[in-house]
Formats: sequence, structure tokens, C-alpha cells
Amino acid sequence: MAKQEHRQYGSGTLDKGLDVLETLERATEPLRILDLANLTKLDRAAVFRLLCTLENRGYVERLEDKRYSVKNRKRAARVFYIAPLAGNSFRVDVTASLKAAALKHGIHLEMIDTTDTEIPRDQVNEAIRSAADAVILFQRRGSLAHVLADRFLQEQIPVISVETPIAGALYFGGNSYRAGLMAGEALGVYAQKHWKGDFDRLLLIESSLSAVENMARLTGTVEGVNSIVGQVPPEKIIHVDGLASLEASREACLRALKSLPHKSRVLISCFNDPSAIGALAAVNESGRAATAAIVGQNGTEESRSELARRSSALIASIAYFPERYGEQLMKIADSVIAHQKTPLAVYVDHVLLNRSNLKKLYPPTR
Repeated sequence: MAKQEHRQYGSGTLDKGLDVLETLERATEPLRILDLANLTKLDRAAVFRLLCTLENRGYVERLEDKRYSVKNRKRAARVFYIAPLAGNSFRVDVTASLKAAALKHGIHLEMIDTTDTEIPRDQVNEAIRSAADAVILFQRRGSLAHVLADRFLQEQIPVISVETPIAGALYFGGNSYRAGLMAGEALGVYAQKHWKGDFDRLLLIESSLSAVENMARLTGTVEGVNSIVGQVPPEKIIHVDGLASLEASREACLRALKSLPHKSRVLISCFNDPSAIGALAAVNESGRAATAAIVGQNGTEESRSELARRSSALIASIAYFPERYGEQLMKIADSVIAHQKTPLAVYVDHVLLNRSNLKKLYPPTR
């Protein structure tokens, strides 16, 4: 009964077209219209019309000798990148590198520009309806990243999460603790060299917007400083929330500095480079450039410009090389789509970017 129902509701024209296509697929060499008519038991005119349709849709090709063969028709993988596409130079660099890498790898990349507060529900639904092969998320707000990831994971669409660890998703990004450790060591070395290891406060500019796991950057900072100058007493450590933004970090840092004597020597570790540039503005505004040392995270264009200035209180930034993200992410997407075995986490390279290696890692452009 089931087979009879299938015949009743099936498409006769489609059946004939598939007969022609499958006959060509089985053939060891290209075939003429007459050959196909004989093999499929179809009228020559019908075979010709079916071949014209199949050729127009890219399934077969007509050779110079008027024979037909099946065309290699592999669908380009569809990858959706869901993130704020701009807002700071780090995101701009990631976006540009993804576009270039997708073109190189033959991947159809679609980008969905998001805010930090709203879920692009219509675009997410469209990504699911269009059979996305993989999704790359790069959300500043950790809570939003989890909501978006779960939506795709429930549909069994692989998710690669950039900078935010999410259960069920492949993680790509920094090793936050190690990056923080490097920042702390740089601050400790500065304190040893310039203040004989003696300083008044360690100011940590954090971000409550980010995933809790990313706060390991600041945990690592404390351990890094401890490893150079000895255990830092808890009362010397100040925690402020810079919301991963320049202006919020400037205001938070300025309030903290105003609570300290003017000649206080302050080490400042920041969640990211926008926070570091904000802290730098606060240091300059309060006239404390000579008694402060700042380390950022990301090695962005803004931090590199400051490092080129010898007098800047920004002494280093942990470079993540966002301009390399695209190539690495496309390779991971390729592996995920091909169902190849992939690690649960892929960590980017971290380098302490300072005045001694700035020109080597980022040669000046003319």
C-alpha cells in the first residue's frame, strides 16, 4: 500500500529526469541522446528536454561532440558567522580575515551582525532553515553566546565559539589564564626594574559582561605578579568593572586612582585593549603617567600605536593576532563539516607584545 501511495503522489517528470541522471552516473563514458533514449526507454525528444533542464541546473554538461556527462556538483559548505562585526579593531580584523579565508576555502560565508543585547531571531531561524553546515559565534556578552549556541546545538548544527567557552561547542580563542599570567609577569618585571619590586596597588580592570571563564585573565595576572615580586597582599589589589569598553574602563579607573595618594605606584592589568586604552586615558587625565604601568590584552591597532610611543604608560599587550583567526577558523569549520575528529578546544598563539618586539611582529607599513 505504501508503495502505491508513493506512485500516486510522485512526479512522473521528476522520475524520468532522475532516470536520465542516474543512467549518466552509472555510465563509464559520456552518452549521446540516442544512447540515453535506448537505455531509459524514453522518447528522444523527452530525453533532450530533460537534458536541457539538467544542464541549466548544473547537473550535467554537454561536450563538444554532443555527448553528455554528469557534472561534479559539490555544494559549497554554508557557514554562518554571528557576531558584532565592528565596534573595535579586533572585531574588524577578525571579520576581514574570515571573509578572505572563506573565499580561499570555497566556503559560503554568511554574516549576521548582532548587538550585545538582542537575539537576531529571524536571522537565526533562517540559518537553521537554510541548512547551515556550521556556525561561528563571537559574542562579547557571555549570556547571549550561550542562548545562541543552544539554539543551534538543539538542531544538531555544529557550533564554534570564539573566546567564550560553551558546553557542546568547540572553543576557539585565548587561553585566558595563560594570557593573564603573561600580563602579570610583565607587570612584575616592570615593578622590579623601575620600583625595586615595591608598588602600592595592583588594579584589575575586569568585565562583568564576559563569560566567567574569561575572568581567568585577571586571576592569571595576580599569579604572574606574585611569581616575580612575591605574594601580593589582598589589600593591595583593587577590582573594578570596565565592561570591556574604553569609556567605562576610563571612568572606573579614574575613580580608583582618585582614591589613592597622587604618588602611588600602580600596576594596571586590563581585560582587553579597549579597557587598557580607557585606563591609559584615566592615568593621563590624573597626571599619573610616571607612576603607572598598564598591560592590555589582544594586541590591537590602538595598543600598538601606544606602544610605539616611548612615553606611554602602556608597557605591553598580550597579542592574539586576530588577523590570523579567519584561516584557522575556516580550517576548523572544514574539519567539523567533514565529520573529522577535532579537539574540544583550539587555543590561539599568545605573545607578549612590547616595545622591543613591536616592529618585528608588526613591521611599519609605508
